[in-house]
Amino acid sequence: MAQPTIRPDAFDSAGRLRALPSLTSARWYAALLVFVIHALVFMPVYPFQKSELFETIHGVLPMQVGSAAVTFFFLLSGFIIFWSNHQMREPVYYVLRRLLKLYPTHLITAIMFVAVVWQFPWERTAAWLPNFLLIHTWVPGWSQLGGLNVPSWSLAAELLFYVSFPFFLPLVRRIPTHRLMAWIGALFAAIVVLHLAYYLFTPGYKGIDNTFVPLLFDMDASPPYDVHAAPAWFLLPEHGVDIGYYLSYTFPLSRLPEFILGVLGARAVIEGVWRNTKTWWPMLALVASVALTWVLPVNFKMSVPMLLPVLAVVCTLAVRDMEGRSGPFMTSKVTIWGGNTSFALYLVQFPVMAALQKWVIADGEYGFAGWLGFAVLALVISHVIADLIFRFVDDPAMKAFGRYHRARSGKKRLSAPRPRV
Repeated sequence: MAQPTIRPDAFDSAGRLRALPSLTSARWYAALLVFVIHALVFMPVYPFQKSELFETIHGVLPMQVGSAAVTFFFLLSGFIIFWSNHQMREPVYYVLRRLLKLYPTHLITAIMFVAVVWQFPWERTAAWLPNFLLIHTWVPGWSQLGGLNVPSWSLAAELLFYVSFPFFLPLVRRIPTHRLMAWIGALFAAIVVLHLAYYLFTPGYKGIDNTFVPLLFDMDASPPYDVHAAPAWFLLPEHGVDIGYYLSYTFPLSRLPEFILGVLGARAVIEGVWRNTKTWWPMLALVASVALTWVLPVNFKMSVPMLLPVLAVVCTLAVRDMEGRSGPFMTSKVTIWGGNTSFALYLVQFPVMAALQKWVIADGEYGFAGWLGFAVLALVISHVIADLIFRFVDDPAMKAFGRYHRARSGKKRLSAPRPRV
């Protein structure tokens, strides 16, 4: 098998693949988009959330707009994981490093959420153990009951992506460079067929209307909890699950092809297959694909139409970084900081919203201005906590593990027997 030709400008002066600051910054913008959608849905500020104005705003910003950001995260994960580990000399070290990235922040924010709920049924292990282990989206009932910190559902998919990567990487490497785009097209077609099968052969809602609306309480003042944070939620004997939606959106295996698309995109950039540096048409295609979701069934609404436009955006931003074309909007210290803290921001936002709901918003009556003020307050608090988690947990843990690994590898090299001359 011939070795692929790598673009010379893919490397920095130290001979490593270049850093991609635009993709780091883009994570922050995606996390902010998710925050806006979650603040709209998961902060029941009454009577605003029961008003016509809310219906109008939520009609413009339905849940699938936030799901476009999740699609971006999944594709970006594949892109960055291949970019950083394309040689994969030490699979065990790679897997341990990815687990260290996921679990500490996840467990901190899960415990934060449980502390807010407080009256929590620990004796009911299905309500928390699958979530703590990040396996809760593998079983439909667990995905609802054991949701805990709602955004953590996507981490169960990320865990699958990370662990499976060393196994399918050799297959990805075998694809000839000139066939990469054909493989991307074929994989996208397979995703369409998969979701079509879910639409045709699984039970669930088949219409195109936006069904992702808040579950409202029958009260005039703001409730103390969003329904997903109410203690009673975790005591219900079972939760109704739309199997078609579950398989299309939260089931980890269904999202794995999106991660692989990102991997193929990274190869296309590194090997010079993708050279586009113009951002206007990938962004225009992305906007058009999101608009298309208004007329698609639920099984397609949450990711499928956005996949190729998102991949085009990611690849284009990477090429712009390689060629030094990225502007300050994507490379400033603020946006890089936002990108570095975006993982913690994504996970901490729901516990923060739940805390504000319980101790500040509850029993009050507020309109749009009140909701907006609480949303801004939640955003500020979430950023502060996310920065603390990144600064004192995430970043130090990753650096310490890297130092430990380098020291251990160095000792192994020193203790290795020298060949006799």
